[in-house]
Amino acid sequence: PFFINRGGLPVDEPTWEQMWRHVGRIHPEGDRVAQRIRGAADLPKIPIPSVPVFQPSTPIPERLEAVQRYIRELQYNHTGTQFFEIKKSRPLTGLMDLAKEMTKEALPIKCLEAVILGIYLTNNMTTLDRFPISFKTHFSGNYFRHIVLGVNFGGRYGALGISRREELMYKAPVFRTLSELIFDFEEAYRRCWHTLKKVKLGHCVSHDPHSVEQIEWKRSILDLDKLTREDFRKELERHARDMRLKIGKGTGPPSPTKDRKKDVSSPQRGQASPHRRNSRGDRRPSGEKKPADSKAMPDLNGYQIRV
Repeated sequence: PFFINRGGLPVDEPTWEQMWRHVGRIHPEGDRVAQRIRGAADLPKIPIPSVPVFQPSTPIPERLEAVQRYIRELQYNHTGTQFFEIKKSRPLTGLMDLAKEMTKEALPIKCLEAVILGIYLTNNMTTLDRFPISFKTHFSGNYFRHIVLGVNFGGRYGALGISRREELMYKAPVFRTLSELIFDFEEAYRRCWHTLKKVKLGHCVSHDPHSVEQIEWKRSILDLDKLTREDFRKELERHARDMRLKIGKGTGPPSPTKDRKKDVSSPQRGQASPHRRNSRGDRRPSGEKKPADSKAMPDLNGYQIRV
């Protein structure tokens, strides 16, 4: 999209004539080659992967395989330039808009983009829990970072993602515990001569594509240099237990169904609610019944009619 001048700074986008002259300095017949390519009418079209579409009866494991197959067809981005800017602090709705743009552009992606895309493509799988898993490894004096999307379906753990290494992205949901999944990644790193140093685990991501909450990327940070093998396993299982408790408590936004039930059963609950206006002195013991207020009844019925 731009040239780099002698000082290492980007300059304005050149015209095609300037580009041809630049190519001509490198390749003697570069300008003719460029013109021949641009004028060719029989060039094959670049295949664009199709976003997977599922039937309601399609099992979740088959859907995950289709999502991973689509991510793989986009291919890993080896260019050194990230095509999509991802800010982890953005709300979920903004990241989902970015994922939708990824499906339209169909450009190669890296691991973080694959995580966002995996969340976007699994939002309609409400029985699937998704959470980010980040790795920090050491090899030949350098540190490397990688991230995948952990999934949990029916008590079995797996992962979605993309990597240069086949064994560091997709994991089918067959692992009984979170620690088994992480240990499998650790073994895969060991086969690549990498030493696992840190693991960062996030909490479950909302299935609401319009949610303004942020993804919790690092709820638990586990430093393997400071933990024994058994302590590492215990911390992984503790995090898995915390995620189950959070899902069980339903800390996310209430569903519309629950809201409608509350409105039908107690329409008077609002600013005019007599329960909220009562002071501590008006409260009665559980065994004592409060006499009916004849004056309040017509007002209450009238309020119900207005609603």
